[in-house]
Amino acid sequence: MDYLKRIWEYAETEKKWIKLAILLSSIGVLCGIMPYIFASSIINNLIQGNHDTKYYMLLCLFIFLGYSLKSILYSFALKISHKATFSILKNLRISIAQKLPRMPLGKIIDTSSGEFKTTIVDQVEKMERPLAHLLPEMTANILGPLFIIIYLLIIDWRLAILSLVSIPVGMIFMGLIMKDYASDYAKSVEVNTNMNKSIVEYINGIEVIKTFNQGENSYSKYENSIYANAEYFYKWMKKTQFSMSLSKAISPTTLITILPIGFLMYIGGSLEISSFIMVIILSLGVAGPLLAAINFIDSLAQVGTTVNRIDSILAADEQIHSDNITYFENYDIKIKDLHFAYDENKEILKGVDLFVEENTVNALVGPSGFGKSTIAKLIAGYWDISDGVVTIGDKNILDIPLRQLYDLVAFVSQDTFLFNDTVMENIRMGKVNARDDEVIEMAKASGCHEFIMSLEKGYQTIVGSGGSNLSGGERQRITIARAMLKNAPILILDEATAYIDPENEVKLQESISKLIEGKTVIIIAHRLSTVTDVDKIFLVEDGKISCAGDHEELLNKSNTYKDMWRANLKK
Repeated sequence: MDYLKRIWEYAETEKKWIKLAILLSSIGVLCGIMPYIFASSIINNLIQGNHDTKYYMLLCLFIFLGYSLKSILYSFALKISHKATFSILKNLRISIAQKLPRMPLGKIIDTSSGEFKTTIVDQVEKMERPLAHLLPEMTANILGPLFIIIYLLIIDWRLAILSLVSIPVGMIFMGLIMKDYASDYAKSVEVNTNMNKSIVEYINGIEVIKTFNQGENSYSKYENSIYANAEYFYKWMKKTQFSMSLSKAISPTTLITILPIGFLMYIGGSLEISSFIMVIILSLGVAGPLLAAINFIDSLAQVGTTVNRIDSILAADEQIHSDNITYFENYDIKIKDLHFAYDENKEILKGVDLFVEENTVNALVGPSGFGKSTIAKLIAGYWDISDGVVTIGDKNILDIPLRQLYDLVAFVSQDTFLFNDTVMENIRMGKVNARDDEVIEMAKASGCHEFIMSLEKGYQTIVGSGGSNLSGGERQRITIARAMLKNAPILILDEATAYIDPENEVKLQESISKLIEGKTVIIIAHRLSTVTDVDKIFLVEDGKISCAGDHEELLNKSNTYKDMWRANLKK
């Protein structure tokens, strides 16, 4: 099973402890067999008329030691396996956290937070049972019965075989369950993920829901996903209940064959009473551990789905860039014959050619859905480029280390995100080692200082999850201040003033004009009035640059631009 091999790979740093847990657990199971052996000796000696009290006391002591050692070793094994397991789970989550930045940023953005939550929290947590219990306990619970069966074969091979009859019969019913278990479990994960997505969406969208009085419709979607999750698990359990009950009822009935046939063999003279009693008692020790092992079969079936979900992140494609620091003589941006598709069946960019000179302000305009934001995000390194070339300062961006590329570009989107921290720390994200006075100075330069000081605790005000305690315009201005503090040579503004009222927009535009001096700037604009004074405008149509020039040139050269300008004037 490849997924068991993969689990063992997850446990790389803790293998010695998992092995020790398996060893202790196996010895514990063997110690658990001792009481059966000594109990049968006691019964045989009583039948034979042995009245030596000390002998029986000694055997009882061995029985007590067997149980005690089993419990002690089992406890130590579980302690070791759990300690190792939680270390493995920690490392798994760290590996996922370290993997995410190496994945295309666009892939991260396009995946719902509910789906990531299900994988990172729920699915990783489900590795606890196979790692802490399945490997040590299932191994031990298989080894224990194996040793008993070997011992039974030595005593009487006929009864040894008879003692196993009920187990495969019970397993037949278990097989009926396991036939579809993997697909059923995969479906349960899907249903649960959909529920998590709905919960996250409902909570994140509560403001919009209230604003447009869509509480009933939105709650219905949220409610339906929860009921769908509950209904699926109810039907699944109902479908498997009868077979599971039969399996657990039949498997341990080893005596159903041993007692009648063993009795016939005894009265027929082919079986001694001591051997008969020994087989009866030892056979009782076969079913218990095997049933305990069977209880892990559902975990085995789940492991495949769980591993696949975790590996969907750990084994996902990474952005492949050079590790060598690049030095730049300029920050010109050139794009040559760039093709790109999010979905292989739908190409977004169809051969883009573009040149942005350093220290100039440029705008990408055009109808929605034709690739403006995609061009900007490819420059910023959100995805790697496989068809075409993008260079910064004549250096292919694939030859620029990702960390350096992210330092080169400051990207401000209209979809702002703030951490649930203070205003001060949210701005400081642009430059983590910035002093408080530097943050405040940048806030003043960005036109944020006045509104920040009007907040209850000023710069120490907690903005709430995602910035929920602030208005859209306030969030936008803080993200702009954060980007400015970063002081990257290339600045991309994706409709960065979309949520700001006209009065403050004018002030902010004036602040931005001062702050972008000496930088290479690309503005994605939906309102043409905000970019009429830029150095160059690129008109994006149907995945290509159809026209370029300043505002007056485009009015004369492009009917599309002229129509967009007229529409802008009517607003």
